[in-house]
Amino acid sequence: MNMADGQRAGTVSQLSLGLDEAPAAWHIRRSQKARRLSVRVYPGGRVEVVVPRGVGARLVQYFVVDHRDWIARKVDEMRAFAAASSNALPSAIDLAAINEAWTVRRAWGAQCTLIAGVGSELSLAAAPGSERKGFGLLQTWLRARARLTLEPWIGRLAREIGIDFARIEIRRQRTRWGSCSRSGVVSLNACLLFQRPEVVRYLLVHELCHREQMNHSQRFWALVARHEPQFRALDRELCQGWQRVPDWVFQDARSA
Repeated sequence: MNMADGQRAGTVSQLSLGLDEAPAAWHIRRSQKARRLSVRVYPGGRVEVVVPRGVGARLVQYFVVDHRDWIARKVDEMRAFAAASSNALPSAIDLAAINEAWTVRRAWGAQCTLIAGVGSELSLAAAPGSERKGFGLLQTWLRARARLTLEPWIGRLAREIGIDFARIEIRRQRTRWGSCSRSGVVSLNACLLFQRPEVVRYLLVHELCHREQMNHSQRFWALVARHEPQFRALDRELCQGWQRVPDWVFQDARSA
């Protein structure tokens, strides 16, 4: 967001409105696609206010005031969720989207390596104090697993509903589940693997429908509804899906 957008949307301090939030906990995002004001709270308590084009600071302030009780409650919930998360390397990884349960076997080694063994077992060798490198290996593995499963999945779905795409990209993002460019590149979040299959399918339908409607207009949602009638409930579930993403996925993997 550039300075002009920030002036139109209002400053972070103006939006705190008695919630005692640190400025860093707030993010105001201008969206060309959004049709209405919305707010999301992410693990750790970060608040994001999505502002459609043309909406000024006063309306944003009114919106936040109207929702401040809900925001405060969600901030407390998400902070508690983050606090309960462990910074330790995981011993198990459950990928609900593809019904896989992986066991992580920890071993000691001079070098940090990750090997997929027999069945659903990962062998992670790491020296004492090298947890960050372990996080990095698991994060790379997760993205590879996501590409291996989501690429053929969206390919089958595209043929099923008759909407094509150019290619996919797999990312590991904290705030977006997916996107679709005008050139037909569909970006998918590897964290989708932690969601139910029905929720993942909805997200894939959502992004494919952007190939025909690069907006969130009534025509877009009608197209989504044609291919996924339960999209409203699934969209709500996806908005809460960050709670299903384990803490290690976003651990800092850089060397200490």
